[in-house]
Amino acid sequence: MERLTISLDDPLAASFDEWLAGRGYTNRSEAMRDLIRAELERSRQQEAPRRQGVGVLSYVFHHRYRELGERIVGLEHAYHDTIVSSIHANLDAERSIEAVILRGAMRDVRRFSDAVCAHRGVHHGQLNIVSAQDER
Repeated sequence: MERLTISLDDPLAASFDEWLAGRGYTNRSEAMRDLIRAELERSRQQEAPRRQGVGVLSYVFHHRYRELGERIVGLEHAYHDTIVSSIHANLDAERSIEAVILRGAMRDVRRFSDAVCAHRGVHHGQLNIVSAQDER
């Protein structure tokens, strides 16, 4: 293992320590490793959009928007080879939450996610995506 040393000004170090504590880290080194891994993954995703990935898209939507359900189902059919599974739950009389598990080229996973979240009536859309290819 290689050792690196960094210097942080006092306010930044204090903010970092608060961030660590809030996420349950017991030491700075593991947090730094996770932050570096996350940034490297983000860079890989941008540089290689055909890289295979897996993701979960979660979003809340309102039922009152006309034909929203049919439009989303149409998108799901267009991306049938990217969608692995989905789950739906009613939050109240007007809103539902949907979680969709996706797999395929990261470009396609992002396109589906962006297309769903762009619909009027879809709120709080969030995609979590990671590479499905081993980096060894």
